[in-house]
Amino acid sequence: MPSVVETHRTYKYRLYHNVKANAHLHDTINVAGIVWNHITALRKRYYRRYRKHLGSNQLQKHVAYLRMKTQRFAYWRKVGSQAVQDICQRHDKAYKRFFKKEGGLPRFKKVKNYTSFTLKQSDWELGEDTHQRGGVKHPKHTGYVQIQGRWYKFVKHRPMNGDVKTVTVKRDAAGQMWVCFSVMENMTREDEISTGKSGGFDFGLKTFLTTDEGQHIESPQFFKQDLPRLRAIQSAVSQKAAGSTNRAKGKKHLARRHIRIADQRRDFHFKLANELCKQYDTLVFEDLNMAAMKRLWGRKVSDLGFAEFVKIVKWVAFKQGKRVSLIDRWERTTQQCSGCGHRQKMELKDRTFGCQRCGLALDRDHNAARNILEAGHRLILSQSVEVPASRRASGVHGRSPRL
Repeated sequence: MPSVVETHRTYKYRLYHNVKANAHLHDTINVAGIVWNHITALRKRYYRRYRKHLGSNQLQKHVAYLRMKTQRFAYWRKVGSQAVQDICQRHDKAYKRFFKKEGGLPRFKKVKNYTSFTLKQSDWELGEDTHQRGGVKHPKHTGYVQIQGRWYKFVKHRPMNGDVKTVTVKRDAAGQMWVCFSVMENMTREDEISTGKSGGFDFGLKTFLTTDEGQHIESPQFFKQDLPRLRAIQSAVSQKAAGSTNRAKGKKHLARRHIRIADQRRDFHFKLANELCKQYDTLVFEDLNMAAMKRLWGRKVSDLGFAEFVKIVKWVAFKQGKRVSLIDRWERTTQQCSGCGHRQKMELKDRTFGCQRCGLALDRDHNAARNILEAGHRLILSQSVEVPASRRASGVHGRSPRL
């Protein structure tokens, strides 16, 4: 039976290009980057002097004092009080992740590379779809949002449901502006078993995915396809004079090319995830150490984007009421026979698994996928307590992957 789950979701829309109107947003993001760097320097200086870490509340009070009571930092008011609070809170969360060994210390950022600011309860207003200005009727798929007293148009390519909690303005590497609405909405999920099938999937460098049934799913490797064009653009950019307008234009051209590649890869991942979720009720993958794989095999691992694909599969499976399991990365899947369980060593160059005990001969990725499925079944059976649907929703944050 279908069930309704309350979940967070982010809708991202592109703002219409308007040099004069968007200049204010660019300036606001630049000031937000200055605030971030000031906070970073302040916390480092405070620790060197007192050997203590500056608390989040103390930091917010100090920044508020600088904004409102000093002439030197009066231009910080351009960002807005809640946006500055959000910067302080994100900086504090980054420190907490560092203490949990989940990331590095917050670092200084170039102002031109700073990307966003977030507004919470105030300084924004969502306009109606039938909004008209100056007696001109605008296209159907046009939305309006008021940010810090100014109205902006965005491409509303899909409807937005739920209550808007926060509004984030983002700037990508090509200088395009985006508006992101974080909403709380009720989502209808299917909890019935539709196919009754379970699938194990092995990720590889030669083949993107290999199923336990022996099917090979290839990746288009969009970055590799576009590499000659990227090299030509990069070579042209490097020949421009440093600091010139042509060099800046060349950098934006290169950034747009990279964004296009990322969009193609994401589109491929979403289509594949939907196809797999239609075929299987349970999908089992390995929890791989992607950072270590990147150090060994470089950009090809990034081009395949397996870590991002797993996030997308989790979200699509959550919407369709399917289940995704990740087995431990130390599980023996490659060097173990999927027929009799015999373990034997294999070199990376060996592409066929030949069992020395039972004589089973399989492609090494096919054999690994069968072992992954078996390990996934054991993992599911070992989980004696079923996680409620609401808990599952919070586990994946109910949020569409960031674009």
